[in-house]
Amino acid sequence: MYEITKEKDEQYTIYHLKDTETNSWLKVAPERGGIIAAFGVQGVETLFLNKKTFYDEEANVRGGIPILFPISGQLHNGEYEWEGTVYKMKNHGFARNLPWEVIDTNTEGQASITIRLTSNEETKSAYPFEFEVIFTYILKDNQLQILQEYVNKSETAMPIYAGFHPYFKTANKNLDYETDAKTYRDDNDDEVKSVADGLDLTGKKESFVLLDAEKKEIAFTLPEIDKKVTMEYGEVFKYVYLWTEQDQDFMCVEPWMAQTDEMNRKEELFSIEKGESLKTHLTIIVQ
Repeated sequence: MYEITKEKDEQYTIYHLKDTETNSWLKVAPERGGIIAAFGVQGVETLFLNKKTFYDEEANVRGGIPILFPISGQLHNGEYEWEGTVYKMKNHGFARNLPWEVIDTNTEGQASITIRLTSNEETKSAYPFEFEVIFTYILKDNQLQILQEYVNKSETAMPIYAGFHPYFKTANKNLDYETDAKTYRDDNDDEVKSVADGLDLTGKKESFVLLDAEKKEIAFTLPEIDKKVTMEYGEVFKYVYLWTEQDQDFMCVEPWMAQTDEMNRKEELFSIEKGESLKTHLTIIVQ
C-alpha cells in the first residue's frame, strides 16, 4: 500500500512517497531546502510549482511547501541585532536554501521520510546558535503530516519564529476561508479590517495577516480541482499569512509563529532554552 522510491532527476535526488490505495503522493527534495515539491491526493496535484525557480539554485523556490526557519518573513534592511552584534539574514531564513540530510524512511502503515538540518559556520554567520532541526513528512490516506522538532544545542536560549509557505494550486484570488479569526491586517495599506468583509486578494501585492484566530485550523476549497483543504497546526503558530502573485496560479496559506521582522521587535519571539526542544506539527488534509 505504501511505497518510497528515490529518483535522480536532472539536478536533485527526489524521494517519491506513494499511497497506492488512494493514489496519493508526496515528492520531497532534501537537497533543495528539504522542500515538498508535490502533494497529490486521489490522482490530483494540490500544489503549484514553478520549475524554473526549483532548478535555479540562486532563486527562492516559488512553489511546493518551503520551510521557513529560523524566521518567517522579512527583516528591516535585511538585518537584526542580537546581544550587541548585527547579523544579516535573507527573507524567511536560510533553511529553505540549504541541503537537508535524510536520516530515516518508513513504509509500515504510512509512507514517511525524516530529514535533518544542523548548524554550521555558514548558519552561525547569520544566526549565532547551535541547533538541530528534524522534520518528518508523513503521507497517509488523504493527508500530509509534518512533525517538527527544533533542538537548541547552544549554551544560551535560542530565539525562533518558524513557519511554512505552502503554494496551493489555484487561479482564484478570492477563496472562501473557514476560520474563526475576526480581524486581519491588510499589509497593502497597513489597516486592520474585518474578516467578515471577505479576504479578496485580487489586485493585491502584499499579504493579509489573520490576527486573532483561536482555533488552530483554517480550511478552503480549491475550485479548479474541487478539493477542500483543511490545515491544522500547533499552538505555537499564532498567525496565518495569505499571499499571492496576480499573474501566477497559486494561493499561499502560511502558518507563522510570529509576524514579520520579529527579530527586531522582540515582542513575540519563541525562546527555546539551552538543551531543550520545541515539538509541533502541521497537518494538511485534502477531501
